[in-house]
Amino acid sequence: ALLQWSTVPSFVALKPREAVTDLEANLRIASVVTAGSLPLSIEQPATAYDSVVSMLQSWLIGGSLMLIIFAAVLVAATANPLTKRRAEILSQVENER
Repeated sequence: ALLQWSTVPSFVALKPREAVTDLEANLRIASVVTAGSLPLSIEQPATAYDSVVSMLQSWLIGGSLMLIIFAAVLVAATANPLTKRRAEILSQVENER
């Protein structure tokens, strides 16, 4: 079976393509450009003021979320009941010695 698989050609060349005329190439390019720019013509781009305001809003929201997350992590780190319990047990063990 291995010998049979090794004799099978692993690459088969495609048939050569027909030559593309300049008119066909220009039509293809025009259709690609039209299809690519269609979304831009449908939706008007935002003005500079709107984009700056939205950028600032996103930074404010993101910064607020980061502060909330860091505050929650700080509270969780300082009020960790397992760490407090371990310290309590360690002090009890040291007092018994």
